Amino acid sequence: MTFSPAPPAALDALLQGLGLSLSLIVAIGAQNAFVLRQGLRREYVAPVVSLCVLADVGLMGLGVAGMAEAVGRGSWLGRALALVGALFLAGYGSRALWRSLRPEALLASQAPRARGLRATLAQATAFTLLNPHVYLDTVLLVGNVGARQPGPLRLVFLAGAGTGSLLWFGLLGFGARWLAPWFARARAWQVLDLLTGTTMWFLALRLLPQAWA
Repeated sequence: MTFSPAPPAALDALLQGLGLSLSLIVAIGAQNAFVLRQGLRREYVAPVVSLCVLADVGLMGLGVAGMAEAVGRGSWLGRALALVGALFLAGYGSRALWRSLRPEALLASQAPRARGLRATLAQATAFTLLNPHVYLDTVLLVGNVGARQPGPLRLVFLAGAGTGSLLWFGLLGFGARWLAPWFARARAWQVLDLLTGTTMWFLALRLLPQAWA
């Protein structure tokens, strides 16, 4: 007999994954500037967006699977990982709230140019995988929260996290011409950072009780 998660539980896991993914990915950085620039120039948008999304989903999947295995080794380890994850989320949330006090703008001109599909994908790969924060975000943070879900809901959580990545990079790449003026305003990023910090603190507070369970 297979277990079918209750719709409210599945929806909660999906929204947790979506919210955490968007909270971590929505930040000014070289990768976002590069995707925005490709969208503005309409150069290899689909391959670049696909690469960024697939890399995110792959790393998050590895994180969820690895953390789930670690949690299963002992209750003390699961509680320790829950505490670490909550502290990291609270720290990231505080950093986002601090950024909101000193907002900056995302400019496509900040990203270097690439010629040809191969060079473009090489740059996108470098921006994605050579950034040490991507492993902290996807493998540790997303993996930690995802591993806390009941077994059948881990894939639902991962689907939500992957959807967040798809929505963001798709928005940057395919909606660049309409969104660039908005992203160039510091006030817009101030609002996003406020939402990001609040979401991270909310998830941290939800994760923290599991450290004492």
